[in-house]
Amino acid sequence: MSSHRSSSRASTITQIDVQPLDLPLSEPFAISGGAPNVAQNVLVRVTLADGTVGLGEAAPFPVVSGETQASTLLALNDARPRLLGQDVRTLRHLAATLAEVCPDEPAARAGCELGLLDALLRQHHLPMWSFFGGQTKTLVSDLTITAGDTEHAIAATQAALLRGFSTLKIKVGAGSVAADAERVIAIHRQTQARGVASASVQLVLDANGGYSADQALLLLAELAAARVPIALFEQPVARADRLGLLEVARLSSVPICADESARTAADVLWLVQSRVVRAINLKLMKSGLFETLAMYEIARSAGLQLMIGGMVEGPLAMAAAAHVAAGLGGFSFVDLDTALFVASHPFQAAGLQHDATWDLQAVHAGHGVTLAHEEK
Repeated sequence: MSSHRSSSRASTITQIDVQPLDLPLSEPFAISGGAPNVAQNVLVRVTLADGTVGLGEAAPFPVVSGETQASTLLALNDARPRLLGQDVRTLRHLAATLAEVCPDEPAARAGCELGLLDALLRQHHLPMWSFFGGQTKTLVSDLTITAGDTEHAIAATQAALLRGFSTLKIKVGAGSVAADAERVIAIHRQTQARGVASASVQLVLDANGGYSADQALLLLAELAAARVPIALFEQPVARADRLGLLEVARLSSVPICADESARTAADVLWLVQSRVVRAINLKLMKSGLFETLAMYEIARSAGLQLMIGGMVEGPLAMAAAAHVAAGLGGFSFVDLDTALFVASHPFQAAGLQHDATWDLQAVHAGHGVTLAHEEK
């Protein structure tokens, strides 16, 4: 009995600290809605009664979700009193509390959920990939070619191919359809240059809701005329444009993936029932950790393809997403590359990601990312 009480006391949440985490980027992460050059994220630090510390990273992306660093800090400060003194082992209860306090701040919820989970797993010396099922310990990510001009696209593609990336995710929708078609065709030609077999390099388009249905279909028609193969077209139209999404999916021979249109389990259920898309992009920061797990189960049971992605996240949040995807398994597309755009950060995450490859097998507890200044 006393041993049980001792264990319960050890897992009590005694402190939750949140602070701004500004991560300068090596280049603006340009998409159809904007081009931030700094990821204004939030660091979450959870301390348990026995001194165990767990870390989380919240990555709000205003142009996608409307969340900001300020709103995330406010939401987490509001949630703190409800979490202090609770048992970290009651993760589902804690997640429900977070959903009640900050229902419209999924990035805040995700960052806190990750900090809580990291603390629990560090206390019990369990790696995060194992907690989620241990399906695999390695993943291969794509690399994003951000929005810009054709010259930038060619240079970025050449650099990506030299680093061994075999899937390129091309941001479109920020400019005209003609300019985007020119960029994508130029990227495709680069994949065929210098002996690189085009069949070995996969191209994914991502409009982040920047097109109308007519524009999206026009782009696909121009690329088809140029014989540019596209593996997937992500979020061609705005989240609210359900009829446009239906139209593009109905008329396109390229599989359509929902991202902004799939923020909740209820969204995924509608997408399944309407048979509108063939893939779903899951992001912890878009939906929260436990909501993402519900979305995963619905999509898997319906036979939809899955992508794991993120907002503009640093090494911590990206690593956590990699653990979730590796542990669960079943992801056809891996888009966990934004940490590669971060010019400097306070984390120690050496060895987890090397260019396209995520290798989590050396992680023995939690997500394996620590603060560099606290490394012993």
